[in-house]
Amino acid sequence: MSDEHDTAPAGSEGGPRPEPLRFFGTTWLNHDQGYAPRRIAAAVGSLAAVVASCLVLRFAYQGLQIADTGSFVAVLVVAMFAICSALAFRQTLDGFSRRPDPERQASLRGLLAIGFVGSLLAYFVRSLMEAPGERLHREEYEAARRQHEKRTSRRTRNPSKKRPRT
Repeated sequence: MSDEHDTAPAGSEGGPRPEPLRFFGTTWLNHDQGYAPRRIAAAVGSLAAVVASCLVLRFAYQGLQIADTGSFVAVLVVAMFAICSALAFRQTLDGFSRRPDPERQASLRGLLAIGFVGSLLAYFVRSLMEAPGERLHREEYEAARRQHEKRTSRRTRNPSKKRPRT
């Protein structure tokens, strides 16, 4: 990323800095510097990845049919990918609106890897509304700015010229 994405917005010198998002940098803050084309590219790219992933899974399923493993194994594989994709979709979508618990995320790593189609689909759906994770980052950034303004606005006078209490 370039340095222009790492700078704080005008008017917030010394204050909190926005956290960059993957593929968007800090353009999500003011929706500038190519934000709209990036969102379109993220949506199209994630949808293309979903389509390519489904094709790969279809080839894998055809491999099971060629291997003549039986209908029970085929049903188990399809059910596993469907359930894991649904769980990964929900987990990924929730991760865009609140910070995930690192321990829970680590325990679900295998499930999310199997359900990669659901994660990609969640990224596509969120890209249609906003940059994935934008709402969470905006809420955190605005809370940090409010807290910073509250801390810095308290000091209205020079504390060294404080009158003694009587």
